[in-house]
Amino acid sequence: MPQPPEIAARAFILQDLSSGQTLAARQADTPVEPASLTKLMTAYLVFQALQSGKLQLTQDLPVSERAWRTGMTGASRTFIKVNTRVNVDDLIKGMIAQSGNDATVALAEGVGGTVEGFVDMMNRQAQAFGLKSTSFKNPEGLTAPGHTSTARELSIIAARLITDFPNSLPYYSMKEFTYNGIKQNNRNLLLWRDPTVDGLKTGYTDAAGYCLIATAKRPVPGVGGGSRRLLSVVVGTASPEARANESQKLLNWGYGAFDVVKLFDAGQAVTTAPVWKGESNTVKLGRSQPLVVVVPRGQAGSVKTVVNRTDPLLAPLTKGQQVGTLKITVAGQPWQDVPLQALDAVPSAGWFGRAWDALRLAIQ
Repeated sequence: MPQPPEIAARAFILQDLSSGQTLAARQADTPVEPASLTKLMTAYLVFQALQSGKLQLTQDLPVSERAWRTGMTGASRTFIKVNTRVNVDDLIKGMIAQSGNDATVALAEGVGGTVEGFVDMMNRQAQAFGLKSTSFKNPEGLTAPGHTSTARELSIIAARLITDFPNSLPYYSMKEFTYNGIKQNNRNLLLWRDPTVDGLKTGYTDAAGYCLIATAKRPVPGVGGGSRRLLSVVVGTASPEARANESQKLLNWGYGAFDVVKLFDAGQAVTTAPVWKGESNTVKLGRSQPLVVVVPRGQAGSVKTVVNRTDPLLAPLTKGQQVGTLKITVAGQPWQDVPLQALDAVPSAGWFGRAWDALRLAIQ
């Protein structure tokens, strides 16, 4: 694995979202205070509520005294007024572009009923993501005992937000937002410096230092989708300038130090496997997305693959069900394991077919 540049941060991680690979990390599993990076989980639940119809962009939400007072704590606020109503779209812009604590709490109360109820939702979602070191105590990220995460787990939250709700990215690429006559710039300096950067979130507290989760999408001709998305997390830098510089350094290295190899197209069969007790005797294994891998620059020709199946495959099989693994090596060294899915459903056979295959399996 190529060595990343020296990054002046307490912890960092660089993820290739196109291939699902971690390209570099340091202290990525050390507990840190997430500061306003917390708002990524808040945003995930807000966009989830929009998707389900529980919330509407044109809907007006009340501004409670609690939301207003939270906005008075620290430097980040949207300047919404207590006992007024603000539409959800403006609150989302305030939470994301301005990192407004007041807008964030108003959204949390709108989705969860109470801040406490919303925090419970945040922690349940963290568990659903498989996060072990993340614990939320509030939706906005102000310092609180036990309010912690890690660089790696924050990258998982950010990746799920981008993947599950790509409609959130236009909000994160907003360079400024004006509300109540007050214009504020997005604190993500990379939005001005790198046209391929389209998000994601800054954070700062005294304990956390200056933090930034950044994502960029750059063209890669001939590879699935024609582009490659990277996600960087840096926490605990010394200044707003430093978090931008270190993130840019990490992203540029990630694009420059690796080659991208497309192994299979979306829906292309990697192999065909036998199926027992099904209406079909075989099933094609592959991925619903293009199967790409990033390798150190100049190593594309040394990529080899081996399929491991979970034999015997017994019907019924659902489309998309994991039924094997593609083991990828580079220059003879283990590199990445990619789950393989059934590309088609295979229903169970009738009773005679099931009985016949049971007999054949017993003989084997």
